[in-house]
Amino acid sequence: MSDNPVAIVTGGSRGVGAATAKMLSENGWNVIITCSSSIEEAENVASLCSNKTAEVIAIQADVSDNTDCIATVNKAIEKWERVDALINNAGTTKFVWDHSDLNGLDAADFQYIYGVNVIGPFQMVKAAKEKLLKSENPCVVNVSSIAGLKGIGSSLAYASSKGALNTMTLSMARNLGPIRVNAVCPGFIEGEWLKNGMGSEMYEAVKLRVQTTTPLKKTCTPESVAEVIVNLIEKSELMTGQLITVDGGASLNL
Repeated sequence: MSDNPVAIVTGGSRGVGAATAKMLSENGWNVIITCSSSIEEAENVASLCSNKTAEVIAIQADVSDNTDCIATVNKAIEKWERVDALINNAGTTKFVWDHSDLNGLDAADFQYIYGVNVIGPFQMVKAAKEKLLKSENPCVVNVSSIAGLKGIGSSLAYASSKGALNTMTLSMARNLGPIRVNAVCPGFIEGEWLKNGMGSEMYEAVKLRVQTTTPLKKTCTPESVAEVIVNLIEKSELMTGQLITVDGGASLNL
């Protein structure tokens, strides 16, 4: 069995997932990162994160596919014989910023988004539960969004899915102890994912608005969110069932 604790980070090829894998590996964790499509990016992240004391490996896995979830956990056990933390970071959306535009979404959009954002984390926890229970400080962190608290964000379906993820976090925390289950709810996160989804002009305008109107005058970075995730995993041994807003105070203005 590995002397290093072991984490699984879904959606680890970029953004918050990649930053979390990097921070954990620097702290001596072995990490599996998953991605559904961009395996070359994920492998690049893994090679950059691996060091003399910690190993990071990348695998292709779609969290909406239960078989892939089981295979991901089995890979960690096969490699290191333990799982101590699960970070459910994989997520997706369809960009329909105007929530009054109900014609911009259909049932298939909801089913796809819920498949990744809600069913995916459920399946990952289900696959990892028995392994996590063998850890001295087992932890699940679900990466949600202030969209799920405030009914805002990239689309009605996305906000709804994150609201469901938040509720599932509470139910799991109540019923899966001693596994601690928390969610982080970031606001606007700087990076290519939002820039591509918004378009450069809207992205820069929203970024400027956040930086000028919010109490802390800052936007989130992948690293600032990862820092909260890692603290939840390593240091917050009495925290469970918490929905932690990480947004520089942006949601206070909503």
